[in-house]
Amino acid sequence: MTVHNESDTFDIGGDLTVHRLGFGAMRLTGEHITGEPADVENARDVLRRAVDLGVDFVDTADSYGPSVSERLIGETLMSDPEYREQVVVATKGGLIRQVDEGFEWARHGHPGYLQHAAYTSRDRLRVDQIDLYQLHRIDPDVPMEDQIHALAELKDDGVIGHIGLSNVSVEQLEQARELVDVVTVQNQYNVANRENTDVLDACENYGIGFMPYSPMGGGDLGEYADVLDDIAAAHGASRYQIALAWLLERSDVLLPIPGTSSVEHLEANVAASMIDLRDEEMARLAE
Repeated sequence: MTVHNESDTFDIGGDLTVHRLGFGAMRLTGEHITGEPADVENARDVLRRAVDLGVDFVDTADSYGPSVSERLIGETLMSDPEYREQVVVATKGGLIRQVDEGFEWARHGHPGYLQHAAYTSRDRLRVDQIDLYQLHRIDPDVPMEDQIHALAELKDDGVIGHIGLSNVSVEQLEQARELVDVVTVQNQYNVANRENTDVLDACENYGIGFMPYSPMGGGDLGEYADVLDDIAAAHGASRYQIALAWLLERSDVLLPIPGTSSVEHLEANVAASMIDLRDEEMARLAE
């Protein structure tokens, strides 16, 4: 039995229909988003349980582990016919984890690197074609058009099905759209951090899916915490479930991808998709 509201879906690129509450697989790695998870079988259980609950959209990146998250998805979901046909998988390239530099993230947008990264991601995910491939961050040291053209060639060659962007401004989105069909944007956005509202507005205008990462603010919901708690009490829910419900109500193009390494937290996150916030509750959380 699934927890999702069956009518609450979005068509990514016009042909990939997914429930709007997905799953972010960044946390299915070791500490600092590096190495193997402490309990590999638990990580597999989380992935399977997500699909069993009706989650059919999973987001990851080659830098999570690095490679660990993609490999676990490939081994656990995409290698199993029971799950493979139920899941749309998105991944990202263009960002590397510098373990010897204090776990910093570094941009790497050289076209040859991006294309190699996509091929290796496809192999780890065990798919013939990556459903959605996103440029993780635009590299300022490489012409943007070169990075976008690299993804366009991957699409032309059938390695990826659709192109998305991450961590972009409205101007960068506009520039990319002049070169390719962009179907999603993944930027930080949540009830306590609305700096990317202009990007969300642009996505609404173009019918582009907006994947808000850190949808629950990493646990810090700032000035909205008390209001969220008050609304949560009326629904028998937690403040974090209300934060997710707010995103789903906020815009039809929002595709939250909360991540967790806990089955219990996963179930609570998915249950948030069944919470209907009243108009007055949305007004209390208005910008």
